[in-house]
Amino acid sequence: MNVVVTKHTGTLDVYDRGRTVLTIPIVLGRNPADKQREGDLATPEGEFYICYKNPESKYHRFLGLSYPNAEDAERGLRDKLITQADHDAICGAMARRECPPWKTALGGEVGLHGPCPNKTWTHGCIAMTVEQIELLYEWLQLGDPVTVCP
Repeated sequence: MNVVVTKHTGTLDVYDRGRTVLTIPIVLGRNPADKQREGDLATPEGEFYICYKNPESKYHRFLGLSYPNAEDAERGLRDKLITQADHDAICGAMARRECPPWKTALGGEVGLHGPCPNKTWTHGCIAMTVEQIELLYEWLQLGDPVTVCP
């Protein structure tokens, strides 16, 4: 399975062997831009994978994304938002297909989850109904690709 999130349409599509099997409406970060740093309220754009599953999240279920990825680490290092050690830790996690460090100036703990109290925006995650996140939680596995498009 693979997932494609399209921010400008507010939709999430699930594909199985190239065929669309599910399209759902989603709620995104309040800031429509690409995520740059912790607290900017933006949902990141790029290529990620499911790196963490939490069946008892405060948002019902949580599928963590591999944000920040290597591209984000390069940008963060270039813009002096993170240290070389942070950069290396993020890139190392990517090489091992693990969750990157989520406590850097780039932000983290971004994922797919159930409804949030705001109803119309998140702090940068991708939210949906309880029924939809339960289905995705069942279908998606660690390592499944997630592409977030503008």
